[in-house]
Amino acid sequence: MSMHELFQWVIGVIFGLTAVFNVILPFGGLNRLKGTVTDTLPVTPEDFVPEIRLVLFTDSHNQNHHVAKAIDTAYALFDNDAVYPGVDGFFGLGDFSSVGFEGDYVNYVNTLKAHVRPETKCINIHGNHEFKHDEYREFFIRNFGYDPNTVTEINGFSCIAFSGERGATEWTFTANSLKWLSNAITDAEKTANGKAIFVFNHPHPWGTVYGSTVWGDPQLNVVLNGHTSVVDFSGHSHFPLNDPRSINQTTYTAFGCGAMATFETDKDYIPGQHPDGYDPAAQMTIVEADSDGSVHIRGYDLLSDAFICEYYIDNVNDKASFPYTFKNMYAHDTKPVFPENASATARKNEAGEWVISFDEATAAPGYIVHEYRVTIKNDKGLIIYTKNFVDDYFVFDDDRTADFRIGTDTLEAGKSYTAVIRAESAYHKYSCSVSLPFTAQG
Repeated sequence: MSMHELFQWVIGVIFGLTAVFNVILPFGGLNRLKGTVTDTLPVTPEDFVPEIRLVLFTDSHNQNHHVAKAIDTAYALFDNDAVYPGVDGFFGLGDFSSVGFEGDYVNYVNTLKAHVRPETKCINIHGNHEFKHDEYREFFIRNFGYDPNTVTEINGFSCIAFSGERGATEWTFTANSLKWLSNAITDAEKTANGKAIFVFNHPHPWGTVYGSTVWGDPQLNVVLNGHTSVVDFSGHSHFPLNDPRSINQTTYTAFGCGAMATFETDKDYIPGQHPDGYDPAAQMTIVEADSDGSVHIRGYDLLSDAFICEYYIDNVNDKASFPYTFKNMYAHDTKPVFPENASATARKNEAGEWVISFDEATAAPGYIVHEYRVTIKNDKGLIIYTKNFVDDYFVFDDDRTADFRIGTDTLEAGKSYTAVIRAESAYHKYSCSVSLPFTAQG
């Protein structure tokens, strides 16, 4: 390691320690207590007229057909919009590659060229998977034609695309790149005139949106904290954007943009879970704003061709009125409720695994059932199986049952059992348990 690299590493450690003591430790208590509990969550006003529309996607990992569909779908949705027609910009938030080979850049850029119209801005950034190759910067400039860290003005809005630079590992940024981001935000604030400032980076700011406590970078918090007009968009975690925890407001606004390849979730606070239905994934984010500080964010699922979530911030500059704080979102979440006639069945699939199916619980509007606790008792009342299952809330279809595999030899065909099930919401609120008798159908 050269002296310059050693210096950069030491600076990175200092940034990291600063984040630990100034960001991570207080977050668990202080930030969750901050904010005002409102009577209701915001509804987008009928007279809201955007002055910019951006479409974002992230973590496509060579699934370029999903990228193509996102672009084509966005044009189809908004070309003839009666209020504000068109798309002003597409932003790719990194991990378009798997291991950073230049061929991945070429294929991705060719997809963009084939689908993005010449008059539409299209800006991309690096993800950690691009950082896996030592020539990441050279590949980027050669194929995209602009710097990985760039500021683009669109309709008077500052759009700050931050790739950073790889530090001692692919997981850290250098001090110089973080200084660039800080300066870019400060410069944007001088000319914002009440408009939101959009920042795009690959990892989440730590301890903000869903997935950020594992797939977040605390160095970003050090830069972003206190810049109230900033709306930060990120990817990296692959955590579904329709989980209401994918938006979070502290001293600024953070939003997690899901994924375009596969989903990841957590279970019992442990990340790395891949429940049934996690593959494929294709979610994009639509961002609209006006010059008065209003921001309208919607999530769209490309596999079902449907809008899946919506958020509205009346004035991004007014921290005191932020509606999407942890405290306020927790207050408006409620216990999931099972239907009165809920029932359960058990059958074997083609692989010989027992599949338990039961009528799913209902969450509060705009919220989700995140997981279920399932306990199975035999006809003597003895517990033979207990486990938590993450619900497939990121799959949008007409199926109103929850289905979970429990192995090949847990049940015996023809025998009677009882499933005791409890549903858990996004903010860890629990339903009443229901007891559902069923007979194993071999």
